[in-house]
Amino acid sequence: MKKIKYLFRAFKYRNYRLYFAGQGLSLIGSWMQQVAAGWYVYRITDSPWMLGVVAFSAQIPNLLITPFAGVLADRKNKLKIIIAVQYLGIIQAVLFTVLYYNGIKNIFPIILLSLFLGIINAIDAPARQSFVFDIVDEIDDLPNAIALNSTMFNGARLLGPAIAGFIISRFGEGVCFSVNAVSFIAVIGALYAIRIPPFIKPTAVKNVFHELKEGIKYTYNHELIRNILMMVAFISLLGMPYATLMPVFAKEVLKGSAQSFALLMTASGTGAVAGAIFLASRKNDSRLLNLFGLAGSIFGTGLILVSFSKNLPLAFTIIIMSGFGMMTQLGTGNTIIQTAIESRMRGRVMSLYNMAFMGVFPFGNLLMGFLAKSSVLGITKTLILSGACSMMLSILFLIRLPKYRAKYHILNTKPSIPEQSK
Repeated sequence: MKKIKYLFRAFKYRNYRLYFAGQGLSLIGSWMQQVAAGWYVYRITDSPWMLGVVAFSAQIPNLLITPFAGVLADRKNKLKIIIAVQYLGIIQAVLFTVLYYNGIKNIFPIILLSLFLGIINAIDAPARQSFVFDIVDEIDDLPNAIALNSTMFNGARLLGPAIAGFIISRFGEGVCFSVNAVSFIAVIGALYAIRIPPFIKPTAVKNVFHELKEGIKYTYNHELIRNILMMVAFISLLGMPYATLMPVFAKEVLKGSAQSFALLMTASGTGAVAGAIFLASRKNDSRLLNLFGLAGSIFGTGLILVSFSKNLPLAFTIIIMSGFGMMTQLGTGNTIIQTAIESRMRGRVMSLYNMAFMGVFPFGNLLMGFLAKSSVLGITKTLILSGACSMMLSILFLIRLPKYRAKYHILNTKPSIPEQSK
């Protein structure tokens, strides 16, 4: 019983409970819409290329807009930014619903709506990620809160598609779009109920580009943060896109069907949830640096091993291992960065984290798809290459651990409380 209580220790904060409940319901709706949108696009176009174009449109704003959104998060009230973004999310979901029920089958409006959603997410990410620090009072509980957020995200990733599949088969994609629009009401209500200290505006507000440059310079000069962000970027480019190759792996290597692909994706989500729960249940976070490198090694090893798998049960088991390593490394890296940076820089640094994480990801998808399609590598060797790169980067990080430990103290004190808005 004590262990369960410790696992959910961030729930002792009223603000965090509200945030978690609202975001959890909204994320399920978002995953429902994502699955329904993909199915709808493929149904009306019968084109895998258009699926890629729509996905790229939703992801590319992370690379172009997120850095400026980080400056906004450091200047303004994060809570108000997050609330405003939820209203924009309702508009996007309603427009998608209207488009569907009016029978519009032109792909161009769907691309525009996907781009709009990408812009919304790019603005939301730096404020939302740094806001967790504002609603958890004790530094020792921050890793638990971040891990619970990961559990919430990956739990929604498992539930949302399952619910969407049931609804699509019986009622059509439009219901999923409608449910997503309604789900935003939950998170908006929860956000309005959160109570935080008044915001003290920064005394000197500089030019946006100057502040962006200041954030980049700060990140570059902080060796630990710089190297973690570089690792996240390389793993987003060479490691995480393995999920894009799973349909090919299921069909060509395992000789399976769409059900095989679904099981492989379920395995990845299950491993990610297990990794998030593992992080949430940790009592001693003094070895986060070790865990960051070890988790990356587990992730890379899993990708190499799965490339040699010839049957579904074995591949399923190994992909759970890869999902566990990936989520543990990303969650640990997020925690290290948030506890190492100064409060005044949190929004900008977290925007760079999101750019390294999500902004590089679409290019990784293109690269991995190209390599897997080539006659030189193919799917199996591409997975080996992906795993080997992730492994080597993590080992290099572990080799440099003594230097990091001598220079930085992780999770020893909480930096000054970030400013909040009225």
